[in-house]
Amino acid sequence: MAEIIDIRTNKQQAIEAASKVLGDGLPIAIPTETVYGLAADATNPAAIARIYETKGRPQFNPLICHMADLAMAEDYADFDPISRALAEAFWPGPLTIVVPLKTESGIHALATAGLDTVGIRVPKGFAGELIRAFGHPLAAPSANTSGKISATSAAHVEADLGGKIKLILDAGASDVGVESTIVKVENGKIRLLRPGGLPASEIERVSGQRLMRSKTASAAIEAPGMLASHYAPGAAVRLDAVDVGDREALIAFGASPVVGSETARIVLNLSPNGDLAEAATNLFDYMKRADASGAATIAFTAIPDEGLGEAINDRLRRAAAPRE
Repeated sequence: MAEIIDIRTNKQQAIEAASKVLGDGLPIAIPTETVYGLAADATNPAAIARIYETKGRPQFNPLICHMADLAMAEDYADFDPISRALAEAFWPGPLTIVVPLKTESGIHALATAGLDTVGIRVPKGFAGELIRAFGHPLAAPSANTSGKISATSAAHVEADLGGKIKLILDAGASDVGVESTIVKVENGKIRLLRPGGLPASEIERVSGQRLMRSKTASAAIEAPGMLASHYAPGAAVRLDAVDVGDREALIAFGASPVVGSETARIVLNLSPNGDLAEAATNLFDYMKRADASGAATIAFTAIPDEGLGEAINDRLRRAAAPRE
């Protein structure tokens, strides 16, 4: 089983142990403000291959590369003026920006799935400190089996991947609780590839322009989280529920009563007060708890499709999508 180090009490030990394992070309689990990531050296093809192997992730699905700061990011990729302005406004934070790779960039093609672009993020807190100490960018998808519910605690990672990796760094529950927002600048316009922990309205406020959104699912995978079926529990998922059956788990939002809730396998409420930030923080943990209840289906009540609700609904639609 993986060694677990609590960074809140042993930060220096965590950095030294993590740097050693990363330097050996092995992936580790690291905390970020969004979700826990399965991190490895983005310049080492063997290390990147081990991420895909550990997660069971298809290699056509690119990885986000995490940097210590914008200066490090500009060593590996080219930033147009709009992308740079977004980076300066929101980094460190839950925003990933897809930008062109520099010629002879040190990021290996396995991390980008062979694309000539790369999704880059600068995480808040410990993860950024670790990257700075290690000296290389870290490719880091969410620390979970591919397609399944993302991990927002070290315990989630241990239960899923603890037998496959050497080290898990523990910082408690993730603050944001959903993955980063992903955008790409094209011809001076900003396209939203994945809603996430930074509301689209904040990007629009800073940039002064509306984000472009795809009306239909694209066959082209340009960034993580774009697969039709993703973030899925073992149970089926039913959305916009107004009632619940006795073989179902209920995950509600807000104070409205739900018919049949007294006989549901388990009843959880993402935010009784209707707070979308609280709901995002609880989302993946509650999905795991509902899935563990033995319910055949997890029923979700409606969640407003605004602010962080856009990211929550994106995850739920993918969790409810038909599975191959």
